[in-house]
Amino acid sequence: MKTFGHWLGSPWLSSPWRRSALAASAGALPVLAFPAPALWWWAYGALVPWILLARSAPTGKRAAYDGWCGGFGFMLAMHHWLLPSLNVFTLVIAALLGALWAPWGWLARRLLSAGDGGSPPTRGQVLGALLVLPSAWLAVELVRSWQGLGGPWGMLGASQWQVEPALRLASVGGVWLLSFLVVAVNVAVAVLVSVPASRVPAVAGLVATAATASAAWAWAPRPDPDGRARIAVVQAGVVDGVDARFDREAQLTRRLAGQDVDLIVWGESSVGYDLVERPDLAGRIAELSRVTGADILVNVDARRSDRPGIYKSSILVGADGPTGDRYDKMRLVPFGEYIPARSLLGWATSVGKAAGEDRRRGTEQVVMKAAPGLRIGPMICFETAFPDMSRHLAEDGADLLVAQSSTSSFQHSWAPAQHASLGALRAAETGRSFVHSTLTGVSAVYDASGRRIGPRLGTDASTTAVYDVPLADGITPYVRYGDWPVDVALLVLIALGLTEGARAVRLRRSAPVPLGPPARTVHGSPARPGR
Repeated sequence: MKTFGHWLGSPWLSSPWRRSALAASAGALPVLAFPAPALWWWAYGALVPWILLARSAPTGKRAAYDGWCGGFGFMLAMHHWLLPSLNVFTLVIAALLGALWAPWGWLARRLLSAGDGGSPPTRGQVLGALLVLPSAWLAVELVRSWQGLGGPWGMLGASQWQVEPALRLASVGGVWLLSFLVVAVNVAVAVLVSVPASRVPAVAGLVATAATASAAWAWAPRPDPDGRARIAVVQAGVVDGVDARFDREAQLTRRLAGQDVDLIVWGESSVGYDLVERPDLAGRIAELSRVTGADILVNVDARRSDRPGIYKSSILVGADGPTGDRYDKMRLVPFGEYIPARSLLGWATSVGKAAGEDRRRGTEQVVMKAAPGLRIGPMICFETAFPDMSRHLAEDGADLLVAQSSTSSFQHSWAPAQHASLGALRAAETGRSFVHSTLTGVSAVYDASGRRIGPRLGTDASTTAVYDVPLADGITPYVRYGDWPVDVALLVLIALGLTEGARAVRLRRSAPVPLGPPARTVHGSPARPGR
């Protein structure tokens, strides 16, 4: 019976098109570990076919193509729900971002195959791969985390949002540490499958990963309890028209009277008019605050009356009207809320539902003071994918993280569940409870350890829910030390670059030196070949 390794070397894969299609399919496999399938355990072996394919490449250039095609498959599968909105432009984005994995594919072959003959790697190479390939993956995630390239949606470590030991690790090194360890496990499994002679370092890598998780579980500081707050989420559901939506939100909010809530949170774009230009709406929200006895955090998606342009803003409204606390969204959704390099990419509006006008950005994060002394850190939609934003809010003294979101454009896709799952990671990273309130679902609340509290409001719900949210104090290692796994990964790659450079110099110096100039012949000369 032929092994998987023999199959990868079969003539069938000699076709570049078949090999590229297989690489794209292998790259798509990790997506099953994310919601909605949420097969978290799948992440620990999902990269193995991709790694083995790159390892078996006949040349380094082909391995880079395998990395690129696999990256294309991963990005397309992770963002497949964008297809109805961006159409063919989704493929363009996936192809551009997929190119980031080309060096990763090249490194997989360089470290896990000793040469063009495909000879087994040495133990030193395997140990190097266990450090370098996860580091290179983190470098890819770092580059694509830049907002202009789409942001960090679909970071591999985010697939572990429901695994308690993983959430403990997130409090130490954030989602970055989870991504590093998940890739390291995949590399070890790939070696175990394909290189029996190198099983010892592979097993050592698995043991090291287990030891890291155990150490974090045992010694990482846990959030210190610091009271409770009753938070109400208002999810309007799918309602046509901004006026009808507001009426539905007001109707649902009125039901919260007498329930002794401390804060009421509406979803993203819950108010479609500037409250200064529409004092009647500000008055209605203030009246709801008086009836319920709680401040209301609304989200305004409209042109501002005091400056040009459209903003998305979290605004706190109390019994006397807007309190003055306002946060303008800083990180906008590419193509959904603005078009990067519009003069070059503006044609995206003609092939899909890209933003016809760029929204304006806010300039700084804000911690708001709600009525009972509760300090809340607001974020809007896409911003919950950025771990640095919630970390800075925790540093600035937020007691509770609050996200207002809307994924109504992707209502019946995997996007709402994927978005809601990010709250668990942001809570665990910061040691702060997290409220994810959406316009049309999925809404969810997590405690400071990342465990879900109470019911999850699905995409078919139009209702309210009240949560007794435990508050926590203290600073997690991730908040204190930041993205240190990324720094370590970059140092590993720098060390690799220096080592490879020194190796190239040694090879050049050890190359035989010609004894003299080539002999002249009747038919040619060194200066004028062919003469």
